[in-house]
Amino acid sequence: MKPRLLVLADSLSFHGPDGPCAADEPRLWPNIAAAALGGQADLVAGIGWTARDAWWSLIGDPRVWADLHHVDAVVLAVGSMDTLPSPLPTYLRTGLRYLRPDGLRRVVRNAYLAAQPRLAVALRGRPTVLPTKLTVHYLDTAVGALRVLRPELPIIGILPSVHRAASYGGVHTARAATAAALASWAERVNVPLLDLAAVVGEHVLSGRGNPDGIHWGWEGHASVGKAMATLIGPLLTPDDPPGAP
Repeated sequence: MKPRLLVLADSLSFHGPDGPCAADEPRLWPNIAAAALGGQADLVAGIGWTARDAWWSLIGDPRVWADLHHVDAVVLAVGSMDTLPSPLPTYLRTGLRYLRPDGLRRVVRNAYLAAQPRLAVALRGRPTVLPTKLTVHYLDTAVGALRVLRPELPIIGILPSVHRAASYGGVHTARAATAAALASWAERVNVPLLDLAAVVGEHVLSGRGNPDGIHWGWEGHASVGKAMATLIGPLLTPDDPPGAP
């Protein structure tokens, strides 16, 4: 058996120490996890993706629909970005890219980026990119849909990572509550979780990751990939014995 993993994730899955990488970069954690299991990973991810984006991908991306018929496990590696401070509502923040002319967009975007860390501190990390109850809601909805489609399919989640990003004023007050809510939900629906903070927290907080203070270096990817493989391995269906019908 050469297991195939479908990984729905945020930029922590494809950013290395110097920035974003192609999905087939072997040093990224999804590929490390899959290789440790003797298989391959199909990565579906985006910058800033939350649990809501993962759900939207499940219901709106025909590539994912096709993959779901063939994969041996699904990893819902979202939730970390949900906990970041978002002084502007998401629809306004993400809508800045649509401003025209280009000069106006650059001025407004730069003004927001300059204000963001101050606002994150002043507002004590609230509001967040996605409220905790919605993170749990979208993950729960995704798990329910996957189990209707393929009841036997292993589904794995994560507990949010940590950050030391100056762009957010070093503020991450929402993480603890979201992690607790996710842990409670996962126990209820029997979804194993990898605690990213436990695996890669020291790597990030010591400054050995990406200079942005959020993403990881290759050391971090290696640690997460190995830990994820250890978590997934026992959940996979073993090969049929030789000569089995």
